Amino acid sequence: MTAVAQTTALASSRRGARPLAGTGTLVRLALRRDRLMLPIWVVVIGAMVVSGVGSLQTLYDTAAKRAQLAESMSANSSLRSLYGPVFDDSIGGLVAWRFATFAAVLAAVMSLIIVVRHTREEEETGRQELISSAMVGRRAPLTAALLTAVIANTAVALLITAGLSGQGVSGALALGLAVGGTGVLFATTAAIVAQLTESARTAKGMTAGVLGLAFVLRAAGDASTVDGSSVLTWLSPIGWAENVRAFGGERWWVILLIAAAGGVQGVIAYTLAGRRDVGMSFLPTRPGPTEGKLTTAGGLAWRLQRGTLLGWAGGFLLAGIVFGGMASGAADMVGDNEQATEIFRRMGGQSALTDAFLAAMVGMFGLIAALYAVGSVLRMHGEETSQRAEPVLANAVGRTAWAAGHLAVAFGGTVLVMLLAGAGLALGHGGDLPAITGAALSQVPAVWTLAGVALLLYGAVPRAAAAGWAVAGLCLALGWVGPALDLPRAVLDLSPFGHLPKLPGPRMDWPPVLLLTALAVALVAAGLAAFRRRDLQT
Repeated sequence: MTAVAQTTALASSRRGARPLAGTGTLVRLALRRDRLMLPIWVVVIGAMVVSGVGSLQTLYDTAAKRAQLAESMSANSSLRSLYGPVFDDSIGGLVAWRFATFAAVLAAVMSLIIVVRHTREEEETGRQELISSAMVGRRAPLTAALLTAVIANTAVALLITAGLSGQGVSGALALGLAVGGTGVLFATTAAIVAQLTESARTAKGMTAGVLGLAFVLRAAGDASTVDGSSVLTWLSPIGWAENVRAFGGERWWVILLIAAAGGVQGVIAYTLAGRRDVGMSFLPTRPGPTEGKLTTAGGLAWRLQRGTLLGWAGGFLLAGIVFGGMASGAADMVGDNEQATEIFRRMGGQSALTDAFLAAMVGMFGLIAALYAVGSVLRMHGEETSQRAEPVLANAVGRTAWAAGHLAVAFGGTVLVMLLAGAGLALGHGGDLPAITGAALSQVPAVWTLAGVALLLYGAVPRAAAAGWAVAGLCLALGWVGPALDLPRAVLDLSPFGHLPKLPGPRMDWPPVLLLTALAVALVAAGLAAFRRRDLQT
């Protein structure tokens, strides 16, 4: 234990009667640090749900059309696995069916980022030792992080409730609480994981893995039943949010179940936090070899990022197989409903419906791959702020060579994960492997463009590097819900993905692919030039 950590532990023991001292100050600090990120998350999640009202009212303007939609969607197991069953065919019920699951997932992602950022990341960078040496209680940092997550999720719940109250106050409140409650539940999950690992990156990855498992369990459970009563659905917190049944005969006791689970996890997190030293964890990092074998900057970058890349690659392959198996039933998913067919065609082009479904899935994988690429590029920012980059660059390693190693993993990794996603889709669908993998690879230039934006922000304005996540999140939101909401073409074109050809389809449109590739190259060149000119952060 370091001298500072020993002093911190001694000071904490003396303040045993005040374990939460300084919590209010830390909450204000967290809100100030996240004053840009939190409003963006809250508005995106809330607006995504609320804006569905107008779109659904336009597409399904009669009770007969809504009843037909509910019947056709609930009857298809593939679509239930994506969105869950329809519990009510009112506008509010259809909004809950279409957006509740994904809003709950986004709230969970927001919460895990908040909690890990203000707990494990603070300890990893050494800032927590400095803060804890003052009059700060032992459990104040964890409490402040959780309160920040609660504030953000409360804002989401209020926005959803207010925006949907015209469809029924009871249903709007139930949906808001379901989404916000799920976010708080995963905040406590992240709080537990933050006690287990020494790395903020690993903590985020592990919590995201739990979230992914919850989504898969819910999807498998909903595919097997039409009323959300499967055991697998009830094993998933995402399934709990769905089974609140907003606008469909609300089950308020499920809200209490979510709250109880969050409370239990919170107690576990507080117990673990009280039994370890600042900077330590219950799953310590495995020590490396006595003599290092890395001889290049590229080898170091691969060693740091290989676990993340392999995890993404395996996940994309498995997800591709699952969604590829749904492609054959794409026509059955929408039946004779022209509006639903048009949504899929807007997502996937004007080709045959099966190809349109595959193109929509390819586009979804591209949007998600952008998160990998941005995170991989911003790993350099983490290495710099944690002062691990400076000793490397102090030796015979140039800045360009050091950055090139990380960029090779980010850009080459994007090709790998998209290639495996395409291969998975082809295997699951039993279709044309070259055509589907080619379609997946056509998304790469757009992903590279967003990675280039992240690099330019990191190189030119390192304090704003996190804005790369906001750009990727905006593109994800546009691509995810934009077609369903029938947003104007000019809005959809704000995302580089809006300019790509819809493949597999009748033809390949090369100019936008080549232009986006050239733009990505220009962004990388500008980012590297800016990085070479500035001082390292201290």
